[in-house]
Amino acid sequence: MKHWLIAIVLMSMASVAWGVEPDEILDDPVLEQRARSISKQLRCVVCLNQDIDSSNAGVARTMRILLRERLVAGDSDRKVLNFFVERYGDFVLFRPPLKGSTYLLWFGPLLIFGLGAGIAVVAIRRARGKGAHLKVQSLSADEEREIQALLREEKGSNSP
Repeated sequence: MKHWLIAIVLMSMASVAWGVEPDEILDDPVLEQRARSISKQLRCVVCLNQDIDSSNAGVARTMRILLRERLVAGDSDRKVLNFFVERYGDFVLFRPPLKGSTYLLWFGPLLIFGLGAGIAVVAIRRARGKGAHLKVQSLSADEEREIQALLREEKGSNSP
């Protein structure tokens, strides 16, 4: 048990080591806080579902450095975000704006879910429909006698 606890602690510490590196951190705490806030809104273009602040990919490092350079140069938060959108497209934002070119980003998951649910409903209806038209035939008199004989035989062999 002790070994598992140590392993879990070490793994959680390793994830903290990824992301922003000490040489990237700005001396001005206000600018650094702004950089952290903005970087949480930007998607790593390699990792896809990680923000650039927690990604250890080379591209994310480059994006973090560019972000901090823009802030030091005096750009507003909106200007910095626009810079990245111009460079990487709306996909770089975790919350892209709702416009014609981003409808697929916003509604794609709903379309995929709806398509899957529709396919499931059709499959279930077809499976139920196949069994509905099957007719149950009653046993003939000969088959009834044969089953009764088998049951009597089974009953006789089970008695002590």
